[in-house]
Amino acid sequence: MGTELGEEVALVAAAGAGDAAAFRTLVDRHLSGVLAVARRMLHDDAEAEDVAQEALLRLWRSAEGLDVTTYGLRPWLRRVVSNLCVDRMRSGKRMVVVDEVPELPEAATQQSEMEAQDTSQRVDAALKALPDRQRMALTLFHYEGLSQIEIGQIMGISDEAVESLLARARRGLKAALRDELQELLSDGQHD
Repeated sequence: MGTELGEEVALVAAAGAGDAAAFRTLVDRHLSGVLAVARRMLHDDAEAEDVAQEALLRLWRSAEGLDVTTYGLRPWLRRVVSNLCVDRMRSGKRMVVVDEVPELPEAATQQSEMEAQDTSQRVDAALKALPDRQRMALTLFHYEGLSQIEIGQIMGISDEAVESLLARARRGLKAALRDELQELLSDGQHD
């Protein structure tokens, strides 16, 4: 067991015994990664912060019986966050709070920014249309930079199953975006 992993195992054990300082150290180490996964999956900062808070609360409650001696805490946290995000997406409990939007001066690059945002929204919509497990695998692989083996550990499936999920997700995105492009091109011809 490496020094860093050994230290993390000790921190989890201490947090499990009620040591708030050890828990704060774990939060400091892992909060940004937990938030990044949630933001990428939910595309909403407030929702991501709620999920991150819930994941860390689960860590506090589960630390006593948690075994992180093999892979450390990161895979467990990512699995918890991913599952919380999927649960939130399935339940439709996502809340949008909108106050009055203040008027802002428009930058000279507004058109190109709007086009980039539109493209990003189209990709996000295609990504959201994927089945949950495909979206999770794709997000963890392409946005989080995890290996297929790490993803398999997080999702509790084999490396081959991860590879299959990634292949199906890529085909689904490609088809959705190709159809989207064809619709845009055909709409443009009728103007």
